[in-house]
Amino acid sequence: MQPNALSLNPLPVDAVILDLDGTMVDTLGDFAQALNRMLADLSLPSIAPELIVNMVGKGSEHLLRTVLGQVLSRSQGLQEASLTERVEALFPAAWTRYQAHYLDINGQFATVYPGVVQGLEALRHRGLALACLTNKPLAFARPLLEAKGLITYFSHVFGGDSFERKKPDPQPLLGTCAALGMAPARTVMVGDSSNDAQAARAAGCPVWLVTYGYNHGQPIRAVDADAFLDSLAELA
Repeated sequence: MQPNALSLNPLPVDAVILDLDGTMVDTLGDFAQALNRMLADLSLPSIAPELIVNMVGKGSEHLLRTVLGQVLSRSQGLQEASLTERVEALFPAAWTRYQAHYLDINGQFATVYPGVVQGLEALRHRGLALACLTNKPLAFARPLLEAKGLITYFSHVFGGDSFERKKPDPQPLLGTCAALGMAPARTVMVGDSSNDAQAARAAGCPVWLVTYGYNHGQPIRAVDADAFLDSLAELA
């Protein structure tokens, strides 16, 4: 029998940390726009959104290198050693152009998932401390939350560059718990991928996973978690 959130009411926690991409906001459209504009700047072929979806979740640097590698492999037929060398040679220019394009379109092609606002309202009504923790750079995360009207729910927002390491390392969760002044054992991580689950388990946090979002193309219910949510509205 799969765990579910309803069996965990009332919440035995003091705080909730929520992931952003794939958990609260569907940002695939933003990724596709920014990446394909960057690729055009570099005179490289475009990449289909359905290929990008499995690359999201490990930080923008990883996403960019993976996209460059796939596009170069497909268009130029480079072997592994030459491919890695070419990706690293292109990365500085690609990163600069990607940042510029992402900041320009941030949120324009993204949508808040159904039930997110209801879920956040329910958590706030319970008096729980809320933080957003994402592997997205902070300069992208805060404007996106502001554009979608979600920023006011969170006392803290941390990005992939806010700590020395990114999820699935536990350091970002431990740092977020410290900022909230809460014990990890009483702070739930809500995310959409194995990255969130692995980080939470290593940090000693309970973890709930949404059944939509981006889990690197793998079945989300195969991931070790304490609960699965089809919508954050279930928290109400």
